[in-house]
Amino acid sequence: MTTTETTSKATALAGGARPELTLAAVAIVQFMVSLDLSVVNVGLPEIASGLGFGEVGLTWVIHAYALTFGGLLLLGGKIADRYGHKRILLLGLPVFGLACLLGGFAQDPGQLVAARAVQGIGAAALAPAALALLTRAFPSGKPRVKAFGVWSAMNAAGGALGVLIGGLLTQYAGWRWVMFINVPMAAAALFMAWRGIARDDAVARRGRPDVLGAALATAGMSLLVFGVVRTDQYAWTSPTTLTTLAASVVLLAAFLWVERTTKRDPLIRLGLFSNRSVAGANAYNLLLGAAMASAFYFVSLYLQRVLGHGPALSGVQFLPFALGVVAGSVVAIKLGYTVPARKLLIGGGVLTAIGFAWFAMVSADGSFAVDVLGPSLVTSIGFGLCLAPVVSTATVGVASHETGTASGLLNSSRQIGASLGLAALGTAAHDRTGTRSGLDALSDGYGLGMAIGAALLIGAVLIALAVLPRTGVTAPARQQEAPGREPVPEAG
Repeated sequence: MTTTETTSKATALAGGARPELTLAAVAIVQFMVSLDLSVVNVGLPEIASGLGFGEVGLTWVIHAYALTFGGLLLLGGKIADRYGHKRILLLGLPVFGLACLLGGFAQDPGQLVAARAVQGIGAAALAPAALALLTRAFPSGKPRVKAFGVWSAMNAAGGALGVLIGGLLTQYAGWRWVMFINVPMAAAALFMAWRGIARDDAVARRGRPDVLGAALATAGMSLLVFGVVRTDQYAWTSPTTLTTLAASVVLLAAFLWVERTTKRDPLIRLGLFSNRSVAGANAYNLLLGAAMASAFYFVSLYLQRVLGHGPALSGVQFLPFALGVVAGSVVAIKLGYTVPARKLLIGGGVLTAIGFAWFAMVSADGSFAVDVLGPSLVTSIGFGLCLAPVVSTATVGVASHETGTASGLLNSSRQIGASLGLAALGTAAHDRTGTRSGLDALSDGYGLGMAIGAALLIGAVLIALAVLPRTGVTAPARQQEAPGREPVPEAG
């Protein structure tokens, strides 16, 4: 153990920190908030029949969570930076757990959608605080690489296993348990965080939080998704769609104006995007989130509606995907000691795009082995390769007082990408299916959605090539010691 690591460990212990419990608590939190993006997917038909959802309203079981989560993450990161990461984590966990409990007892569509929205609010407080705590507990060296690898594996496993868990619970325990399952996890994370995370350092408060900016950002993104989702009823050129999208643009422009001119502590300092690592990682993550959220949705529907499998079997058939993500994450940890994050993002993005292109070939007379298992393995390993590098890249060169904001921004880009991607690709698939009926029509629609997902991933690779700086593997550690500086370019 180096002198720096020994000193860091002694300081952590003096502050009441237990790094292993910190990592465990953060891993559970990330697994939980990621799980809830996909755990309801397989159970949607049962939820619809149980509560009386319409076809359009049903999608808001997913969007209500993703939009409040993504739209409020920046505010969550700012509040965590202002009031203390541990304090906000300890407040967010009960909010999240209570929302899950209430959602499980919902008696009508409005109650469930409201509970999912409150879940998103809790997740928006949890995710940036947890990631900032991980950054503080593991500031540099091999422990940091390992910790971020564990975090990325749990992040990926939550999304992938969510479909498996949701399918099993829906078929054998009832759809309400896809909500109840989060309550014991929240309780366990709360206990670990209380016992194992160091007390918060004193922070300099730079002004009141920018609540107006958060409201504008969330409302703007919600209207944007709402406008896209409703194109199955109103054409893109209809007055209804154009008005909705125009209002979204106005709200988002107002958000940027507020961030530039507010006398409060801005939700996000726009100068943060001058850091190429931050800008590139978030743009990459936006496209990655858009593609992956759509993959879970389309594959789940293909298994049930085209291949005719039940919820439990469909969930089990996602297990190879989950294992592939974990395998890719493990490989990323091993390679992370010697291979720059930029190269891992390029390679992982290309491999994931290949998997999506394979998925795009699904057919009505297809089989699980050829049309699902094969592309699942390729896609999941590539996805796993991307996760830890994109997280570590997004905080390179960020000052310590903005780590919560940067963490919130990264999570926000993924959730907003997921919601926008699901809305846009789902609409494209619906348009391709059109008024036709039958398995061929459904397969054509799902295949088109996956093909667009492959194109999004190629776009992410191009961003990594053009925007991310060429840095060595030690750059993140150096940047933690000297925040605010741009990475030093290196050859290769």
